[in-house]
Amino acid sequence: MRKINTQAIEETVYALALKAGVNITPSCLNAMKSAYEKETGEACAFALKTLIDNSEIARNGQLPVCQDTGMAVVIAEIGQEVYLEGKPLSTAINNAVKRAYSDGYFRKSVCDPITRANTADNTPAVIHTEITEGDRIKLTFMPKGFGSENMSRLYMLKPAQGVEGIIDAITQTVKLAGSRPCPPVYVGAGIGGTFDSCAFLAKKALTRDIGEHNPRKEIEQIERLALERINALNIGCQGFHGATTALGVSCEWAPTHIAGLPVAVNIQCHCVRCEKEII
Repeated sequence: MRKINTQAIEETVYALALKAGVNITPSCLNAMKSAYEKETGEACAFALKTLIDNSEIARNGQLPVCQDTGMAVVIAEIGQEVYLEGKPLSTAINNAVKRAYSDGYFRKSVCDPITRANTADNTPAVIHTEITEGDRIKLTFMPKGFGSENMSRLYMLKPAQGVEGIIDAITQTVKLAGSRPCPPVYVGAGIGGTFDSCAFLAKKALTRDIGEHNPRKEIEQIERLALERINALNIGCQGFHGATTALGVSCEWAPTHIAGLPVAVNIQCHCVRCEKEII
């Protein structure tokens, strides 16, 4: 059994939040550069170059890479041989978010859903915990903006709709979103499970590097075909009609009930921010 004081978790999440706020992921930057090199449309090429330049200015100046600094999503994968001591895990994570969003001068975007009163410190964070093997903790921090989050959808398909239905659901979600989520987007899809667990799978899919395919061949094929059909929509960067509407599609899956086929599609804008660390 390995003891970990939750103060160490607080400090780790704090550092991850500060870093995520000013950096897009390397895989996102590489994907945008690749899209720029292939883009023939003048308006789309200009928009892609502007997004790339913006990311570099943010990184070099340690400035927020987007005005929407997002709602904090934290995934804590905790080894079953870990004993947590100190303050509650949720308290440690929320303390880290409060400090990071203040010290980083990040916009506070979290509010009461009814009164719309701002919590003034960007808490509470959305915290997902998973119990894994071993004596380590893997922490993933993802600030999720809502221009893209609002474009996400959940489908309860009939089993007979199968793979084609899954691909259609993913493609239709991006088509309906149009230019609103600031494309080129990164698409996370959850396949299977239940109404609620399917949505988490879609969110978790967005924590993978762009271009990192699911190890299951049938799922990888869905990723590739969905990306192909999405980019054929000709929405393009910022809606200027070009070759790249999505930088990538990532899918996670889980067994489901014989009577159902849940599919959740979580949209991420071009500003993919995600940091991870193992303690």
